[in-house]
This record gives sequence, C-alpha cells and structure tokens, in this order.
Amino acid sequence: MTARIIDGKTIAHEVRAEWKERADALKARGVTPGLAVIIVGEDPASKVYVANKVKACAELGLHSEHVVLSADTSEAMLLSKIAQLNADPKIHGILVQLPVPKHIDSEKVLNAIDPNKDVDGFHPMNVGALATGNMRFAPCTPYGSMKLLEKAGVPIEGKHAVVIGRSNIVGKPMALMLLQANATVTICTSKTVDLPKYTRDADILVVATGKAKMITGDMIKPGAAVIDVGINRMENGKLCGDVDFDSAKEVAGWITPVPGGVGPMTITMLVANTVQSAERTAGSK
Repeated sequence: MTARIIDGKTIAHEVRAEWKERADALKARGVTPGLAVIIVGEDPASKVYVANKVKACAELGLHSEHVVLSADTSEAMLLSKIAQLNADPKIHGILVQLPVPKHIDSEKVLNAIDPNKDVDGFHPMNVGALATGNMRFAPCTPYGSMKLLEKAGVPIEGKHAVVIGRSNIVGKPMALMLLQANATVTICTSKTVDLPKYTRDADILVVATGKAKMITGDMIKPGAAVIDVGINRMENGKLCGDVDFDSAKEVAGWITPVPGGVGPMTITMLVANTVQSAERTAGSK
C-alpha cells in the first residue's frame, strides 16, 4: 500500500479561492476585510511567517497592516497598540506573532485582543466557545488540519482519532474539533507509556510533538490518515515532520507531507477567520 498524499498547497489554493469569493462579496457591500499582524523583535522565523500572512492577504484582496515593533518595546506600548487596533473599524482580525520577547507576558497580550477580532482563536472566550461546541474562531493549524481531512475525503464520524500533543495551539483544539465531528478521541503525549499501542489503533493520527520522525511506519495502522503538524530542520538543512514520511507512506491510507502539507493551510484558515469576522461585523450593522 502507498498512501495518498494530501497536498496542502493544492487544497490551500482551492480553499483560498472559496474565501476570496466571500471577501469579494463583502467588498461589493463596501466592507473590505482587514487583518493586522504585529511582530515584536527580529526573530527570523517569525519574520518569514508574518511575510507569508501579509502575502496571503494581498492575494485575496484583503486590507492588511503589518505592525513592526522593536525588541525593546514595552508591554504597555504593545497593549496600547492592541487597544488601538481593537477600536479600528477597518481591522477585523488581530494577530500577535509569537514568541514575544521575554519581558512581555504573552498571556496578557493574547487576552488583550478583542475576542471578536481574535482570528488566531487563542482568547479564553474563544477557547471556551470551542470547548462547548459553539466555535467562533478555531486556532488556524487544527482548523486547517480538519479542512485537509474534509477535502481529502477522510471519514471522521465514528472513527478513532489519536492526537499526539497537548499544546493549546494544536493538540487540545484539534482533539476538540475531532470530537465535535463525532470521532472517538484519544490524546497522547511524547511521554505516553507504550505509545505505539495507541497509534496502531488510530484511524486518524495527528502528530504535533516537535520531535523529528518520532512516528515510524510500524507505529501506524494500515490505511490510517496521518496528519503531520510538526516541522523540524535536520542537520543537512532539509525540513521534516514528526512522522518518518518514507516508512509511514508505505502503511498509511492518507498522509500529509512536510513541507507542503499542514503549513499552507494554517495561513489559509487565518485569512478565512478574518473574512468570517468581517462577515459578522457586516451582518451586525
């Protein structure tokens, strides 16, 4: 068996086209969806991520504001900037690129964002809404992973889904979204005793541990759908996921590559959340 590759780049292009239609419909009504992205400091990876987010907005014709603050920006100054954007009617989504410098409390920063503009889905109100099945904004990486499963035709209802990783950004919201889709969900971590016992029972396996190639083909149920959220740089400079792609693709039914799998969908769903926020604003007027 050779797995079907879930091509995140192709699916992202398709999904962006769908959301561009919705953005264009809003613009025809005089509302241009707007996203503000704040970056504090000079972290190289963060700068790449932010550039890709701004590019995605341009592709869909969204208004975007790229706010660059120096690494010595005070917490008070950052919170003041967020307050300005909260009050700006042209901005429907606000994202603060993490990590922020150590002298800034990231939790306080995320909590300062208006929940109605929290397109990253990290505000406690939006986390609570997701947990109770009343999702407003889902965190973009699990949202994109769910969309990949949908577009690939992977059945979810009634299936056993195993999520490895318990982060607030991926693992926990991914488990909640799979549960909402009527899967039976097990959450594991890299420390789970006898991890292969759980992974070999998974119809859907989502891996988000940050440990390169920790899941090998002999740990996968034949025919399973494998979503690899990890991205790691090897000694030779190449990128790899948390799943050993070469051995896994010989066993799995579906699998996402790294790069080119989940990554493109994360930014796509950020744009989707921004458009959706603008739709809510337009509908409330």
